[in-house]
Amino acid sequence: AEGVTLAQVRKRLRSHGLPVRVFGEGEMGPYVRLATFDRATAVAGANEFMQKGVGGMFTEEAGGSKPYIIGGEELGDADSAKKSLEALPPPPEEPAFGDPNDKAKVVYQFFKSTLKAWEAALEARSDEVRRTAAGKSETISQKQCKDYVKPLFKSLKDRSIEPGMLLSLHTIVNHCKAGEFVKANDTYIDIAIGRAAWPIGVTMVGIHARAGREKIDEHKVAHVMNSELQRKWLTSVKRLMTFAQERSDADPSKKVQF
Repeated sequence: AEGVTLAQVRKRLRSHGLPVRVFGEGEMGPYVRLATFDRATAVAGANEFMQKGVGGMFTEEAGGSKPYIIGGEELGDADSAKKSLEALPPPPEEPAFGDPNDKAKVVYQFFKSTLKAWEAALEARSDEVRRTAAGKSETISQKQCKDYVKPLFKSLKDRSIEPGMLLSLHTIVNHCKAGEFVKANDTYIDIAIGRAAWPIGVTMVGIHARAGREKIDEHKVAHVMNSELQRKWLTSVKRLMTFAQERSDADPSKKVQF
């Protein structure tokens, strides 16, 4: 509703026992979560109303009947209740996540299944292997990967990932599925490093600034590693690519040699 401040929205969220802030949430996030909660409450009340029937929703008391309440709002008598229920806005449509050609779904399912397969492989190890230094290190890497990749999964679910980034990740997934891990690694490097100019050696060799100096300035390198959040989940993507390569029977010439 217009005129509702963010402080009022947070106060209502707190009163309902909902989180006031969510990691990675945009400015409109609290408004959307509050509206979703109100709509869900209204729909739940509507379902109860339809199950009990109009006649069963009112209790006769001295001086009249007790009106039915949905979402904290009195609906009045039966006719008013029906009209209010009909006026409820339709629930928001769920994103089309069932399309097999959906790039976000393909990327999400591939990395999610690879992460689960990695976790299952670690669980299948013997206690002797787990207690070794290498075994402990791999366990820590898997847990860290699982934690760091969560923002990527969230952005894939709510479709907030950048189209260019989604296209690159989809290309990586297709290469991994085809066993072309060298090509997948090339695409990964293209994402991580980018094609911006990089400083090589000394960038200031005299008292006068070079004409193209600002193009190779360290803080203007345009690649995702400048973002701490993206750097973490992109590192996790590389670890998942490595695990997918290890369990693949693709030709050795198509695998990245470490």
